Amino acid sequence: MHGLTALDLARIQFGFTVSFHILFPAITIGLACFLAFLEARWLYTKDPVYRSLYQFWIKIFALNFGMGVVSGLVMAYEFGTNWSGFSQFAGSITGPLLTYEVLTAFFLEAGFLGVMLFGWNRVGPGLHFFATVMVALGTLISSTWILASNSWMHTPAGYVVVAGKVVPTDWLEVIFNPSFPYRLAHMVIAALLSTALFVAAASAWQLLHGRAVPAARKMLSMALWMVLVAAPLQAVVGDAHGLNTLAHQPAKIAAMEGHWNTAPSGDKGGFPLIVFGIPDMEREETRYAIEIPRLGSLILTHSLDGQIRGLKDFPKADRPNATVVFFTFRAMVGLGVAMILFGLLGWILRRNGAVYRSRAFLRLAVAMGPTGLIALLAGWMTTEIGRQPWVVYGLLRTHDAVSAHQAGPVALSLALFVVVYFVCFGVGIRYMLRLASAGPAPDTHHPHPHPDDRPSHGPGSVVPAALAAASTPNAMAPHGRRES
Repeated sequence: MHGLTALDLARIQFGFTVSFHILFPAITIGLACFLAFLEARWLYTKDPVYRSLYQFWIKIFALNFGMGVVSGLVMAYEFGTNWSGFSQFAGSITGPLLTYEVLTAFFLEAGFLGVMLFGWNRVGPGLHFFATVMVALGTLISSTWILASNSWMHTPAGYVVVAGKVVPTDWLEVIFNPSFPYRLAHMVIAALLSTALFVAAASAWQLLHGRAVPAARKMLSMALWMVLVAAPLQAVVGDAHGLNTLAHQPAKIAAMEGHWNTAPSGDKGGFPLIVFGIPDMEREETRYAIEIPRLGSLILTHSLDGQIRGLKDFPKADRPNATVVFFTFRAMVGLGVAMILFGLLGWILRRNGAVYRSRAFLRLAVAMGPTGLIALLAGWMTTEIGRQPWVVYGLLRTHDAVSAHQAGPVALSLALFVVVYFVCFGVGIRYMLRLASAGPAPDTHHPHPHPDDRPSHGPGSVVPAALAAASTPNAMAPHGRRES
């Protein structure tokens, strides 16, 4: 790590830890909603396949939830150890928002998670379903507070600066800051889409290997419907998010587009979409650019003659790294287009049942499995690196937010994080993939009966129910909090 400053190392460390962490909450949000849907369908239809799928995916949910807890706690400590300047400046905003997350989402999840994981044979089906819904709701509420805090850092509102520190003046403006609705919708849809692709990959793998065929067909069908709906919806939300970013962070948009020059006043003709190129920060140009005339104007301004400010219009000290942002943005968009096409292909093949028989399509589904999470990471990098050189946009620069450390201790802690994360989470992710590839077990037992099937006789019915509970292999290890 020769030549890197403490600031560089602190940024790399936080980027590394949050890149691991963001994967787990995304899958947790999607799986919690999926589990609620599966249990609702089982209660409504009595189809044992839904019960089998619930018991299969709750194991993966529990493992993923636990890894999210551990990775999130590390980030909370990093705010104090590596970013004390940020905590001192904006702690009066971010501290309460994270506290609200604990008081609402964490308490809701903690209160019902035990019932969800261990109560299948111990409580009635209605109460168990309520617990599942509450855990799913908790993950969404958690996302709301986390995104409110992060969005405020991009588009701060409802504050004044007193003696070098932020003081909130209107909490509604703080929470519902200009970018919050777009970022929350974009993140939740990304979580649902990533989970749908993961579920589709797992079911396709099982079908390719002849495992749990009825259950695998069912969950592949559900996953493909979600991709078909969510992928185009994400594109619409992303477009609205882009217009919001253009209004509040124009330098980020210029970096994403690799656009350096602002057209003279009154100049018509719009600006091109640069499909590919290599932005050069030193030469202030995008080399080897492949352009489509006027398409950039149409996408970003919804007008063929629209213009945006080029990077040269901003001081060099205020420009994000266009080289990185340009490519991460195209990775996200390219994968998003691939998801839309994948969903359409699945819909076409579904009409004659070929979606379950086509081994080429099933292999494609397996290959598409990680694309949702990759696109999510690429989008996060675009958003966060595009905000630089600011931690709180327009208010606090990154070099003023970092703690006064020497490079050596930060480098040592970074090296330890890399080793521990790859060992611990590598083992956890590998085990989760093994669970996903194995498929649900045949539904040979009857963990709590459907409401219509429950016996109506007296206390003696408790004994058979207890025996059924004891014979059900559905115990999962408890775990704690998911997000920081």
